[in-house]
Amino acid sequence: MPIVVTLDVMLVRRKMTLTELSERIGITLANLSILKSGKARPIRFSTLKSVCETLACQPGDILEYLTDDAYDKLMKR
Repeated sequence: MPIVVTLDVMLVRRKMTLTELSERIGITLANLSILKSGKARPIRFSTLKSVCETLACQPGDILEYLTDDAYDKLMKR
């Protein structure tokens, strides 16, 4: 899937842990971990809205589109 989740980068920029984000937005740590790892297939707009509000960012700051070739190269690292 050529959509890459860069939530971990935004968390570092905001000096926030995944646990803290989980507590602030009321979503389980397990569900946020799945999102952060890129294993989540769907994401609710309400979840995306909560994450973006809390981290003061745009959806494009935590989701990135890559071409198939770029994605394949990234996954081979």
